[in-house]
Amino acid sequence: MARLKEQYLSEVVPALVKHFKYENVMAVPRLEKTVINIGLGEAIQNSKLLDSAVEELGRITGQRPITTRAKKAIANFKLRENMAIGTAVTLRGVRMFEFLDRLTSIALPRVRDFRGLSTRSFDGHGNYTLGLMDQLIFPEIDYARVDKIKGMNVTIVTTAQTDDEARELLRLLGMPFRK
Repeated sequence: MARLKEQYLSEVVPALVKHFKYENVMAVPRLEKTVINIGLGEAIQNSKLLDSAVEELGRITGQRPITTRAKKAIANFKLRENMAIGTAVTLRGVRMFEFLDRLTSIALPRVRDFRGLSTRSFDGHGNYTLGLMDQLIFPEIDYARVDKIKGMNVTIVTTAQTDDEARELLRLLGMPFRK
């Protein structure tokens, strides 16, 4: 079992029950999935960028990503409908817990001038999204093979009803929020 999942079951659930006074353990918020995506508008001119993004995202997550396609054509951006413009992967279960563990304990501390994550990035329904400026903070990426620095969005979907519940859940799981 993943280290973060064990921590969730042994420490986080009892702390949340005590803090929010849940009467049933099944009412305690839990992590549902984590979605990581890389949007590449430049892939319109250079399709090789998309191939390297898919390969890097697959290496970071341990799961094969899908390519995302344009829903409609935008002439000003030279974008046609159904053109590949990004890549995404949805993690659940053990892979999700392992990715979040690596994100909070290895990757985020490697960010230069890191002062913590903003607590304003909750969506009002208990989901949290953070943006990463480059993929080099993950140890799986070989610096010499990177042709272009790509940012990514990480969305953590929880079963929490409110942002306060989700914030406390993620804080107890080790998410480094700003004070």
